[in-house]
Amino acid sequence: MTIKPLRLVLALALAVAAVQAQEPPASGAPAGGGATEARHTLNLKAADIGVLIQTVSEITGKSFIVDPRVDGKVTVISSKPMNREELYQTFLSVLRVHGFAAVPAGGDMVKILPDAMAVQDGGTPAQASSGRDELITRLIPVRHVPAQQLVELLRPLMPQQGHMQAHPGSNSLLVTDRAGNVERLETLIARIDKESDTEVEVIPLQHAAAAEVARTLSALEGGAAGAGTLAASTFRLVADDRTNSILLSGDRSQRLRYRTLIAHLDTPLSSGESTQVVYLRYAKAADLVPILEGVADTLTGTASKTEAAKPATIQVHEETNALVITASPSVFRELAAVVRQLDVRRAQVLVEAVIAEVSDDLADELGIQWQTTNYDGGAGESGVIGGTNFPGSGGSGGIVGALTNPLGAVSGGGLNLGYLGGRISLPLGPNGEDVTVFQVGALVRALRGDGRANILSSPSVVTLDHQEAKFSVVQEVPFLTGQYTNTTQGGVSQPSNPFQTIDRRDVGLILTVTPHVNEGNAVRLDLKQEVSSLAPNVSGAIDLVTNKRELSTSVMVADGGLLVLGGLKQEETRENTQGVPGISRVPLIGNLFKSRSSSRAKRNLMVFLRPTILRDAAAEQAISSEKYNYLRGEQILLRENRELRYRHEQPVLPALPPASAAAPAGSVERE
Repeated sequence: MTIKPLRLVLALALAVAAVQAQEPPASGAPAGGGATEARHTLNLKAADIGVLIQTVSEITGKSFIVDPRVDGKVTVISSKPMNREELYQTFLSVLRVHGFAAVPAGGDMVKILPDAMAVQDGGTPAQASSGRDELITRLIPVRHVPAQQLVELLRPLMPQQGHMQAHPGSNSLLVTDRAGNVERLETLIARIDKESDTEVEVIPLQHAAAAEVARTLSALEGGAAGAGTLAASTFRLVADDRTNSILLSGDRSQRLRYRTLIAHLDTPLSSGESTQVVYLRYAKAADLVPILEGVADTLTGTASKTEAAKPATIQVHEETNALVITASPSVFRELAAVVRQLDVRRAQVLVEAVIAEVSDDLADELGIQWQTTNYDGGAGESGVIGGTNFPGSGGSGGIVGALTNPLGAVSGGGLNLGYLGGRISLPLGPNGEDVTVFQVGALVRALRGDGRANILSSPSVVTLDHQEAKFSVVQEVPFLTGQYTNTTQGGVSQPSNPFQTIDRRDVGLILTVTPHVNEGNAVRLDLKQEVSSLAPNVSGAIDLVTNKRELSTSVMVADGGLLVLGGLKQEETRENTQGVPGISRVPLIGNLFKSRSSSRAKRNLMVFLRPTILRDAAAEQAISSEKYNYLRGEQILLRENRELRYRHEQPVLPALPPASAAAPAGSVERE
């Protein structure tokens, strides 16, 4: 091929300006004679393609035969030095962009032809391939699938200038195309060409999500069976999210067709990372972030080397309870599978506790007290007074109280009988002054007390599975914990700056429960229950005294079953006898000089528990409706029995609407 002198001068000038020799790196391969291979930077802007061909020929040492139809302007921008092999691969890519191909013609001769002519020329044998943009010819054997069917399936995946032909005798495919596309087709053929004599095939996916692939194929067929499942009269396609696989069932030819489409869709993305939003229905987004970050770190360490593995970024959008995930496709697919399994409706548990306490108290008291004197009340006269006085017997201090206030003795509990023998004056005042008293001959007191109590508490609470709930019906009772008074001020003992410290404590019923629903119909309950109350005044106590009964346990109960958690049976008997020493021990007569009292107390406390699992909205609605209608029925009964003037204005809860209708919020029914 001849080049005019002017064109040759311009070509050489552009080549010298475009190709700049650079210092080779330390790892560069030696060219010959111990010298390292030169590296070149190629930069051309709207240059004639012939200039590029001549430049590549000078650098690589190859001889090119250029077809007359090879013409045009090319632009190559490069900032990285390249060796001869990298420069030649760049040259092949430029030819492909402009619709040309390089076909070896023997030795160092290479023909530059249009793509259509290059395909007819046969391309390069497969074993001689050295680049993805080189035109090659490869014979691909097929073992289990008819080669002609693969031609029909794969021909749309090839460019217009590519060539594919089936050889029925050897059941193989003859493919002529760019090396990169031929390798992709060979990978698809290897995944399609599998032995399958069964009617159901399981195709595991490596890159795509099974649900997304099934949804895409369903849309391709018109979505007859909805997203995730494609069904026809003799063909079905179903996605299995757990194994990320596609299940095919149907005619062999249909399965082959879909197998090809699935293999084409299950390819790694070259776009790197992507950002997607995952909306949650039941779980709290903030609670899933630590779990997903840990899973992402594990996946990043074991990610495929063919895909750029970078740490995933997971953020929370509180307003919509959503996760914003930025990750590579393979990592995102694994995270999405974890989210689907964690974002499930959790069962709820209705815990009903019954606390029953029955007490029986019985007290008996019987005593006789005597009093006498020979003093008749005369002026200047003296006399002797004596008798018995048992503490706690009689109305107001026993016989001593009767001396000054006989009605006080009579007003004591039980039966009180006494004998009065007139009035006398005795020096019983604080300063020795005379006090008028009654002469009581005898005082008899008999008492029997019988008390019973029946206390029943039924607390209930609803909580999520594995979520602690606390039910509290208490009074905040102040307990004195300390006090201080400065009684000295300026040498004078007087109160100054007094203060007290008070601690308020809950007294009442407290129920804390954490349910754990098992796979079957049993519930494990971590339970803590406390029942406390204020006790009557206790002799010797400086502050309030509380009765406290506490139970802490972990039990397994069947759904709807009743279990007794604990019981307290207590029986207490007390007897007290007071009498005059010596004479009170004399048979028969000694009973007139003693006072006896006895008491007996029995208490029986039992705690029962019944959990009910609410697995769906229907069960929750049934339980709530039952409690609601019970309370409404009590209000209606109260309205009917009320005899006051405004009984018709008694508020009543509104009737529950049907499940499909919306219930009014906060409304009150009146007549």
